[in-house]
Amino acid sequence: MRIVEYFESDASTRQSLLRELRRCDWAAGGFLMRLLEEGMFAKTLGGEGKLFFLLDGNAVVSFLTLTAQDCIAAPGMTPWIGFVFTFPEYRGRHLIGTLLDHARKCAAQKGSLFVFLATDHVGLYEKYGFSYWGSRRDVYGEMSRVYYALAADISILA
Repeated sequence: MRIVEYFESDASTRQSLLRELRRCDWAAGGFLMRLLEEGMFAKTLGGEGKLFFLLDGNAVVSFLTLTAQDCIAAPGMTPWIGFVFTFPEYRGRHLIGTLLDHARKCAAQKGSLFVFLATDHVGLYEKYGFSYWGSRRDVYGEMSRVYYALAADISILA
């Protein structure tokens, strides 16, 4: 298994990742595809966002974003982990934890103390060190649960 960042990859790798991303049958995955294809990723999600893929050979296992903004309008709360997805054939093995840890470390390297994420899942992200912060209405009018976690393990900050 290895982690690849979409925007730091060569054109051939990006095309391969997009082909794999098209397999995603999740509506939010389709929205992410449109953002990438239309060149709207940075404008929509803010600045120098990252899109990380966990690969098993050439097959995409999981992906997620690390961006300045997400679906919750919350000035001062940044960065956000979003678009968290694992393909069905890899579910149940807790592999998304590898990407969550990677995103948290990247956020810490940029000076963030915390990372945030918005979801409708209950009980999933707590397994990976996230704590429930509260519920908020997102930019689409839906209620979302907001979670936070330290951007890095305390021992790294010491």
